[in-house]
Amino acid sequence: MKPIDRKIYLASKSPRRRELLRQIGVEFELLMLRNDALRGPDVTEITHPGERAEDYVARVSREKAAFAWSMVQSRRLTMRPVLAADTTVTIDGDILGKPANKTEAIAMLERLSGRTHQVLTSVAVRHMDMIEQVTQVSEVRFATLSAASIAAYCATQEPYDKAGGYGIQGLAALFVEHIDGSHSGIMGLPLYETAKLLRKAGIALP
Repeated sequence: MKPIDRKIYLASKSPRRRELLRQIGVEFELLMLRNDALRGPDVTEITHPGERAEDYVARVSREKAAFAWSMVQSRRLTMRPVLAADTTVTIDGDILGKPANKTEAIAMLERLSGRTHQVLTSVAVRHMDMIEQVTQVSEVRFATLSAASIAAYCATQEPYDKAGGYGIQGLAALFVEHIDGSHSGIMGLPLYETAKLLRKAGIALP
């Protein structure tokens, strides 16, 4: 009898999402979406005017999954579930993306200092005609940060590929007073919710 294929495609460049999938025993192949400055990205992450954070992160995740599934079909790859995700940070109704430079990173951390913000991660799984999606929201409260602490953190490479300008799994863990939600979701992939979606797509998990 032919063994059942339990592998998925991961449409993400995030090393943190790879680590989290390995943590729960999910095998995957990377399906990299283009983010080329000259030719343009396969999926744009530009917010629409008046778009709420919840709608934005869900739309981008869903578009990534749809585009990745079209790649599976066009390349005639083995038909496996595709997982895509997107994470954003919001405070006062504003979306904080990835800082483009040190000035933006410092401004973001100054804004988050001493306050509570929300981290939203939306996960979409596409397989054949099925698309399942969930958005997980966590609240994170930062301690009041000194200018020296912010400057020292922004002198590292950590802030620049992460929404909101920080990574909870790194040095910025020192900034966090309290979280209400999913630690893995704040990292970029809420594992409980992700496992539920993958089971629906036929992936055997404990």
